[in-house]
Amino acid sequence: MRKALLFALILFGIDCIFAVTHSLQYVYSGSSGIPNFPEFMTVGLVDGEPFTHYDSNIRREVPRQDWVTKAVDPDYWNRNTQIYMGTEQNFKANIEIAKQRFNQTGGIHTFQRMYGCEWDDQTGTTGGYDQFGYDGSDFIILDFKTMSCVAPVMQAVPTKQKWDRDRAFLEGQNGYLTQTCIEWLKKYVSYGKSTLEKTVRPEVSLRQKDPSSPVTCRATGFFPKGIVVTWQKDGVDMHSDVEVGETLPNGDGTFQISSKLAVKPEDWKTNSYSCVVQHKSSKDDIAVLLEEKNIRTNQGGLPWGIIIGCVAAALALVAVAVGVVLWRRSRTGYGKAGTSDTDSENSSQQQPKA
Repeated sequence: MRKALLFALILFGIDCIFAVTHSLQYVYSGSSGIPNFPEFMTVGLVDGEPFTHYDSNIRREVPRQDWVTKAVDPDYWNRNTQIYMGTEQNFKANIEIAKQRFNQTGGIHTFQRMYGCEWDDQTGTTGGYDQFGYDGSDFIILDFKTMSCVAPVMQAVPTKQKWDRDRAFLEGQNGYLTQTCIEWLKKYVSYGKSTLEKTVRPEVSLRQKDPSSPVTCRATGFFPKGIVVTWQKDGVDMHSDVEVGETLPNGDGTFQISSKLAVKPEDWKTNSYSCVVQHKSSKDDIAVLLEEKNIRTNQGGLPWGIIIGCVAAALALVAVAVGVVLWRRSRTGYGKAGTSDTDSENSSQQQPKA
């Protein structure tokens, strides 16, 4: 459980800062060996914000945003619930297959799938990807340039050989990512515009436990989660003695992030140090000068409200989190699909067994 929560919290630090590119992503996660935890979960995200959720405990896909209920037909939830029930069984089988190939028996194991599309609303450029992971590492990647699969590990070679022969699956998924996915992304962006384009300016403060401790610059209460926090000395960005934390959710839908600077008091009192924050909500940089009057004493940890919010969000988005490694690598160029503007009906995609 703690491992799953950690993965979920890590996820929130992943974002394309201030990007004009919109994205529609789906992440599926099957797991085994975690007591009292759903064995299968899915999360759908638009521009990194969750809008649908399914898990094997509730056994129903549900909306995570109010606007999505207006964007889909009434039968959407029943239709996708039935699809996910079938996919759940598929993922259980794939975990067992992977365990055999890796010569594993007990322990905690996860099998993930992450696929989606992107659209630049200024240039019209589109792209798509579809990849699978096992225990947090790449397992197999669909390459739509060659209409074949890439197997990063030898245990995935049998799957590659099997799926390479399944032209209907590869062509069907390519069509989905180049046509259906793009059209529904545009539709979701249109319906969710007020939420997706909302901005909330961060509150920035400096904290320090004692004079010998690092100085922490904390930005909180901001939305969306894309943000850049840097330390500057005499107006020049610093890259050493700086530790930037992950972007974490607050309990109210906003986010927070902290950056620590290891610096001696005699140094910052004789030089000009400042914490500089860049966020979509502000045209200008938000800078706080490191001086005594701006430092708050921080004797405690995170407020309970923030802790509870982080845990709740982590549980809800654990399916996305276990795919964090896949998401980091989805920019490598594998599996980029072509472009299209063809209308089509949205549907969650299944895959053959490994």
